[in-house]
Amino acid sequence: MDTARSSAPVRIPGAPPAADRVYAHVKQAVLDRTLPGGHLLTEGEVADELGVSRTPVREGLLRLQGEGLVRLIPKRGALVVPVSPQEVEDVLEARELVEVHAARRAWTVRSELVHRLTPHLLTMRRAAASRAGSATWDFMAADRAFHAEVVRAAGNEVLAGVYDSLRDRQMRMGVLNLVGSPERTAVALADHEAQREALLGDDEAAWTALVREHVRHAGDRLRAVRP
Repeated sequence: MDTARSSAPVRIPGAPPAADRVYAHVKQAVLDRTLPGGHLLTEGEVADELGVSRTPVREGLLRLQGEGLVRLIPKRGALVVPVSPQEVEDVLEARELVEVHAARRAWTVRSELVHRLTPHLLTMRRAAASRAGSATWDFMAADRAFHAEVVRAAGNEVLAGVYDSLRDRQMRMGVLNLVGSPERTAVALADHEAQREALLGDDEAAWTALVREHVRHAGDRLRAVRP
């Protein structure tokens, strides 16, 4: 019997490949600002933390560079790309264009939309009341899901795809806006409650105005904290 043992690492069935783990781990840290803009991350640091070799680390960082979240610096590592004032303005402009248009289109299916928004609103309420360390991130995830439901309700898959492409940027900016501020979280929650209530009424103009004002007010708050 051949008793030789392979030196290859044991794969756990169903576990993601090493490069995917690196990608997901570093991306989450960038989006929730555990790794802030301007931080220089080395391949060795990530490899040691996740218990992988440097090859999958390099692959994962290359994917993140393609998404504009990091910039690889030869022989030094990966620089977390800061959120620039121009990026904030670009995302806010794109959000208003997409969300207000989608809100108008979604009005005709508002009865169904109310039911689809309710679970996200409940998650936001629980997160706003929680003191868990993940509460801000949970709130933001539900916030983004709430808005994505409105966009999808418009029935335009191309538009929904464009909006989904903004998700990572919105999450990263939103954490900066809400972290450490129960007051801003309460305002954001109240805005979403008002939007849901408007869908239960018969004033399309009021509903659309609430969506527009929410995006603009969120932009004002974001500019005030200076990413």
